[in-house]
Amino acid sequence: MKDLSKKRSKAMFIDFIAATAALAVLETAVPKKVKANPVYTLVVPTLVVWGLEYVQLAKSGQTLGYKAQGLILESEDGLQLSGEQIAKRFLYRDLKSPIDLFKNREGFERLEGAKLPHDVYAQTIVREQRSI
Repeated sequence: MKDLSKKRSKAMFIDFIAATAALAVLETAVPKKVKANPVYTLVVPTLVVWGLEYVQLAKSGQTLGYKAQGLILESEDGLQLSGEQIAKRFLYRDLKSPIDLFKNREGFERLEGAKLPHDVYAQTIVREQRSI
């Protein structure tokens, strides 16, 4: 596995821990009656994770995990990341990518580093942050 892919994997794990902590805090504030609703159980965690990722990437091009690993998400064209690119990226990654992986596993095995399928779809690229 390439170095950039390893950093991306570590960043994803850090982001998972951060989202889990945020959800744990939210759980203490939600009444038990609401938590029993299956829609709450399925929808709220997804929206919290996507919301955290969206806000962080829109603000700085980095999530907590990316920042810890020295990575940054940029638009391929060099312009500021758009909200549409960020949303397309996580929607593809979490909803469409698993289906594509099932259809074409070999195509996914060759992809690593700066451009994964959700980056290609959203026209984004992950780079190591340049030192200032």
